[in-house]
Amino acid sequence: MKIHEYQARDLFRAYGIPVPDGAVCHTVDEVRALVPDDNQLRVIKAQVHAGGRGKAGGVKLARSKADAIENASKILGMDIKGYTVEKVLVANAVDISKEFYVGLINDRNTKSVTLMASAEGGVEIEEVAKVSPEKIIKLSINPVAGLMDWQAREIAFKLFTDIKHVRAATDILKKLYKLYIETDSTLAEINPLVITEQGEVMAIDGKMNFDDNALFRQDDILAMREVTEDEQKEIDANEKGLSYIKLDGSIGCMVNGAGLAMATMDMIKLYGGEPANFLDIGGSSNPQKVIDAMNILLGDTNVKAVMINIFGGITRCDDVARGLIIALEQIKTDIPIVVRLSGTNAKEGLEMLKATGLPTVSTMSEAAQKAIELSK
Repeated sequence: MKIHEYQARDLFRAYGIPVPDGAVCHTVDEVRALVPDDNQLRVIKAQVHAGGRGKAGGVKLARSKADAIENASKILGMDIKGYTVEKVLVANAVDISKEFYVGLINDRNTKSVTLMASAEGGVEIEEVAKVSPEKIIKLSINPVAGLMDWQAREIAFKLFTDIKHVRAATDILKKLYKLYIETDSTLAEINPLVITEQGEVMAIDGKMNFDDNALFRQDDILAMREVTEDEQKEIDANEKGLSYIKLDGSIGCMVNGAGLAMATMDMIKLYGGEPANFLDIGGSSNPQKVIDAMNILLGDTNVKAVMINIFGGITRCDDVARGLIIALEQIKTDIPIVVRLSGTNAKEGLEMLKATGLPTVSTMSEAAQKAIELSK
């Protein structure tokens, strides 16, 4: 689960991490009412779940109330990487002397939370890792001991020279780790963490993601959730016992088992197609799952063909065929569908599908090639 920058800043503030004052506005009228005519330098920032806001024109400085209103009117409603800007953060600007990066992330390689820090703040950390990996400081944190004072101080000394800044940064790192653990985060980053011209150490931009599997115990975090239409589909699918992730291609996939689903997507790409989704109906022999899955696939306007690839083990192929027939009786569609059934009761399932006129094939490669052909 992702949250917006203004929400991350609110969490930072709640945990004692210094951030500039600011407020979120949904309309130009709210900006007009919020901003006083005091010529205070402010920044107007688009609030969308996408990076590269600055490059897209979604971050602008305002030197007056009139500027703030004008810039907000330009940013609200604009499209940034497919997201429509529906709100802006209006925050006091700060005079930046130097920018840094600090972040926490779950690290599968070390099976721990890893703290990353760099003096190259203000840019995407992925770019720094690619161009200058030696500029990133990493620390694997013992999950039992947590981030120790001396470890936070050691990282701070590698970034700052002034002892006043070291102390401030040490305190921020400790608080960021506390926030990360207590909210079941999977990512918490401050980029940039800055030294202002006045000598303060401050977080002026933040990003946080959270573990979906822990949201049941994070009511305050869950209340911040704003789902897109595609994310809502994924949530609804999960509630129906399906594992679904939307992708950008045109070949809809229905498969049983995550490994087979990955192999199916690879096969589609091998023959020049693009999968429209990952969809695993699981191991249950429940025809309703097939009906639900078809509703999801055929509801995606990008899908030009559907590839159904079932290897029957616990899942019975005849149950899948039965669910598919019922689904197609309920959903009238002209989107072509290719079916490959193999394993438990595959013969029975294929016999049931003959009357529908659906193309059936014997191998996964045939199914992928046929689906791609029909999608055109």
